[in-house]
Amino acid sequence: MTAVQDRTSDSPPGPRRRANPVVALLRNSWRQLTSMRTALVLLFLLAVAAIPGSVLPQWGVNPEDVRDYYATYPDLAPVLDRIGAFDAFGSIWFSAIYLLLFTSLVGCIVPRLRDHVRALRAKPPAAPRRLDRLPAHTVFAAPAGGVEAIAATLRKQRWRVAVRGDEVSAEKGYVKESGNLLFHFSLVAVLITFALSSWYGWSGNRLLVAGEDKAFCNTRQQYAETDLGPRVTDADLPGFCLTLDEFQARFTESGQPEFFNARVSAEEPGREVRTADFSVNSPLRLDGASVYLLGHGYAPIIKYTDRNGRAQTSIVPFLTTGDMGLTSEGLAAFPDVNVDPVTGERNPDLQVAFEGIYLPTAPQEPPYVRSEYPMERNPAVLLIPYRGNLGLDAGIPGSIYQLDQRQVTNGRLEQLGEAKLMRPGESWTLDDGTTVEFLGTRRYITLSVRHDPGATMTLVSSTVLLVGLLGSLFGRRRRVFFRVGAAPTSGSPTGSSSLVEAGGLPRTDQPGFADEFAQLVKVIGDGGKDPGAGRVDQDPPRTREGTE
Repeated sequence: MTAVQDRTSDSPPGPRRRANPVVALLRNSWRQLTSMRTALVLLFLLAVAAIPGSVLPQWGVNPEDVRDYYATYPDLAPVLDRIGAFDAFGSIWFSAIYLLLFTSLVGCIVPRLRDHVRALRAKPPAAPRRLDRLPAHTVFAAPAGGVEAIAATLRKQRWRVAVRGDEVSAEKGYVKESGNLLFHFSLVAVLITFALSSWYGWSGNRLLVAGEDKAFCNTRQQYAETDLGPRVTDADLPGFCLTLDEFQARFTESGQPEFFNARVSAEEPGREVRTADFSVNSPLRLDGASVYLLGHGYAPIIKYTDRNGRAQTSIVPFLTTGDMGLTSEGLAAFPDVNVDPVTGERNPDLQVAFEGIYLPTAPQEPPYVRSEYPMERNPAVLLIPYRGNLGLDAGIPGSIYQLDQRQVTNGRLEQLGEAKLMRPGESWTLDDGTTVEFLGTRRYITLSVRHDPGATMTLVSSTVLLVGLLGSLFGRRRRVFFRVGAAPTSGSPTGSSSLVEAGGLPRTDQPGFADEFAQLVKVIGDGGKDPGAGRVDQDPPRTREGTE
């Protein structure tokens, strides 16, 4: 050895290379994110984040309920709307949770799938040296055919078998891990379908009055509210038209709903006009969309005749207030009345409107503020007249169902006398000689037209998810080992030259394994002499270190 080699061998080892702290942080963060504990926490958070979407009204489902919530809780509603509580499933925090859950599940199940495939392709492990230490153990006479007969019997019982000389190893119960992986893959598929529905789905709400001459067609302009996914344009909406022909409702004597049915005429491109019925739990299926029945109510027919004898009739849907009697509130506006007969010009300061409360079954005595029954047994409408500028030309968005109270406050709109209760067919002459008539009502329905491209995939994924969950819960992993020609052990029969020593190992604590093991030994031992060893010695369960 040279002097250079001596110095090299005697020199102290160099300093260890320090790992990049950023890389180490990213690696540890990834391990934490893809752990099963993190996935369970994210799944719990996703369930908690879905609570607002179930408890609170949602803009995309029923915006009328959201407006009612604003009216009931004027201080709380803006705060909830600001954090996305009224659009829970489209909010940033909900999206962040399910994206993290998606990443965690993928990072968790891909390595497990690889290990599971390797385990399925690998042979069962070799038998332990001391089979008598396994939880289930017995010795019995070898069947005719020896090792090959034992292996053939196990294969008939659908065990995975490996033969090594005079030993047979078999295992069963991989359905537990397969079901576990199937459950998690299905959960990932559910998340994918949720994202697919958010991107390519759309919905819109529309109110239809029975007997309207003009049909509702599926264009964005004809909806009261629309919610189109980021990948959806107006041209993607399927072309169809609907007309409400009839609506039927039935209630119990206590006012509880019993039956709803809407009959519409549907016109789709390339098809003849058809009549279809649908109800609350049975939506109308069209090509590229589904129509759901959300609500119903009454639309009073109000006729107003101005001082020039010009009459206008308005069919105005009144929105229900939420009580069981279907008490409804609304506004009948007549902006194009009191036109100058010479110039034909409209005076905006002489517009007329009527605020009203409709009572399908009005009480016999005042106050007339609440209906006693949802069907029309004693229909009446309570009207409050207003005259002045309705503010329709101000360019400020407003509701067609409510009077602009700002016009009343600034004095541009004044109330004309007290409210009056009117029955169908009655008329009322105002102080300026004009008249208003209550002609009757029509039924209307509130529709939600939706397209969910991930609905079928969600159903399939959920079904497979349940199947995988059942497999993971009820699957039982176990192994059995057989050694032919083993030397007699303590307590086993002697004087026999052809014996089989058998041991069984359940991978988890599970009831019934001892009976299954005894039955398997009995089936294998049929055809051979059993020298009184038909019993199974069931020892207390041992840890993995004590059994394998």
